[in-house]
Amino acid sequence: MATLAWLPSATQLRPLVRHRLAKPLVFGLSLLPFGWLLYAAIFNQLGANPAEALVRAAGDWSLRFLCLVLAVTPLRVISQTPALAGFRRMLGLFVYFYVVLHLLSYSWFDMGFDVADIARDIAKRPFILVGFSAFVLLTALASTSFNRAIKALGAKRWQLLHKLVYVIAGLALLHFFWMRAGKNNFAEVGVYALILGTLLGWRLINFISKKSR
Repeated sequence: MATLAWLPSATQLRPLVRHRLAKPLVFGLSLLPFGWLLYAAIFNQLGANPAEALVRAAGDWSLRFLCLVLAVTPLRVISQTPALAGFRRMLGLFVYFYVVLHLLSYSWFDMGFDVADIARDIAKRPFILVGFSAFVLLTALASTSFNRAIKALGAKRWQLLHKLVYVIAGLALLHFFWMRAGKNNFAEVGVYALILGTLLGWRLINFISKKSR
């Protein structure tokens, strides 16, 4: 436990989370990857294959933000800081933002915005079909992430719909695995699998624990 002594306690964390600048700060930090990618694209800093680098980087950041979204609830419960839930919607929309950037980069640089070619590519290549399926489900979540949608759907139906994030996590990891499989790069896939497995496993254990009480 001594190695975790540097972490803020719940009493230290709560004022930071509730600070009026907390959300603007998280918003600004969440835009930093996009800012870097934009800078790198403009000033030719994306390497020998800039199109592939941009597609992959946008996809990587989508997965990273998905991990952050799924980490909010465990952190909220463990740290006993309910205010952390207020960041989940923003981070979820950044998942969608980077997924859209990933899809646009693929559609533009790889397919030249040819809709017929894109449709054929989705049907022909399983890893693109899986990624596109995750995008469709994520679109449903992003389009119902505001208060009026919650009221229109009702809290229970809205919560049920947003449990699709677990399906999206599985599809995203499979898509990521297939993208890396061509280059035999499985170490990074293993890291994300461990992170997502831990976050989803915590939820399962927590659910079983509540049911057994």
